[in-house]
Amino acid sequence: MNSLRQRTLWRVMLLMLIGNGLLTLYNYHDSSHEIAEVYDAHLAQNARLLQGVMSLPLGDAESHVLYSAFDNALSQAGKHKIGHPYENKLAFQVWRESGEILVHTPSAPTFTAPLRKPGFANYKVEGHQWRGFLLPVPEQKLLIWVGERNDVRDDLVSRIVRHTLLPFLIGSLALVLLVWLAIGWGLQPLQNMARVIRARHAESLEPLQLVPLPKELEPMQAALNRLLGQIDSLLRREHRFIADAAHEMRTPLAILRLHAQNALQARSDEERQAALDFLIGGVDRLSRVVNQLLTLARIEPQLSQRQWKPVDLAGVATDTLAELTPWILGQGQEPSLDIAEGDYRLESDGNALGIALQNLVTNAVKHSPPGGQVRVGLRRDGEHFELSVEDDGPGIAEDKLERVFQRFYSEGRQDGAGLGLSIVAMIVQRLGGTVALRNREGGGLCATLRLPRRHDAADEPLAPPL
Repeated sequence: MNSLRQRTLWRVMLLMLIGNGLLTLYNYHDSSHEIAEVYDAHLAQNARLLQGVMSLPLGDAESHVLYSAFDNALSQAGKHKIGHPYENKLAFQVWRESGEILVHTPSAPTFTAPLRKPGFANYKVEGHQWRGFLLPVPEQKLLIWVGERNDVRDDLVSRIVRHTLLPFLIGSLALVLLVWLAIGWGLQPLQNMARVIRARHAESLEPLQLVPLPKELEPMQAALNRLLGQIDSLLRREHRFIADAAHEMRTPLAILRLHAQNALQARSDEERQAALDFLIGGVDRLSRVVNQLLTLARIEPQLSQRQWKPVDLAGVATDTLAELTPWILGQGQEPSLDIAEGDYRLESDGNALGIALQNLVTNAVKHSPPGGQVRVGLRRDGEHFELSVEDDGPGIAEDKLERVFQRFYSEGRQDGAGLGLSIVAMIVQRLGGTVALRNREGGGLCATLRLPRRHDAADEPLAPPL
């Protein structure tokens, strides 16, 4: 059963039928009990009336006339149009304590001996169940018994049940229709959302804007919009990666082909060696471009997920610089690390921070002269941490300090990929921080990462892609 309306309707109706069935059963037993109480009260009342009549101060002759009149009147029960069919199912008898029957109705059951136990009792006489009430009258030495057949009560109960059940069945059918319509009306916003989604083009990634929308569907619309946003971001990154790769690799590949042809056509060993050297340099540059592109493609979606964990920024700086130290020394540079005392723990992405610091240090080494220094510093400024990288290079012109964060823009060295600083800027923006470059007074460049000590990642908007 795939229809949400049918699933809801069947469950609602099943609960209603079970509930109404239990109520009907309860009403049946309660009605039977109340009817029995009413009929028992009537039996006792009739016995008291007979007691009053039988207690009249009459002589023997007058009593005999009264008893005969009783018998004659009661023998007419059920024989006239004025009356009720149940008259012959009601009966009473009056005995003397000696066992002599004074008065009885024709429909009264025949007892072999006068009853002795006072109060209400059930009897089975001549194949019928009777409910009777025995009232002793010690003053007149009489026993008065009033009773009725149980089928009178059973018939009344069955009539009540039948008269109740028929409207219940009709009402249930009408209620099913009303519930069906009500559920359909209640699910209309969901059907509208499904219709809008079905009508959308397969390539459409525009967010859903259904208004008004019930509160129960708002999380669904928000989740769908987040999913559409993630798909759109993924496709944009994919298109950007392909465009970047095509843009940046087209020229190096053409140059590599040219150097390879020059090596094949060289007329001397010196020309061939020069062409091969150019070819190896081009391969190295292309490898750096590919590595940076792969790093960018890997780190960008990772940062978008914001799966941040507690990170010790001092530990990240120490481990990253220790990993790069052999390479820095091999380039003729001298690394140093200066961490001010304090607690540098924060919620962030340690892997991304390591990549950002690695790119800054690599950029500083490439732009520093032999024998220069690369200094990494870490300190706390209020509610922010500042991670800085300084070099002894020539610095950057003031009008180009912002431009160097653009993709594929390389300042000073032609063998750079032009992606290192743009990756740093993207990482820092996604982590809620800032990055700035400034020329040092004594020469060289200082790059500073400024990261918040505390922040709520869910409240910060994602930085636009670079």
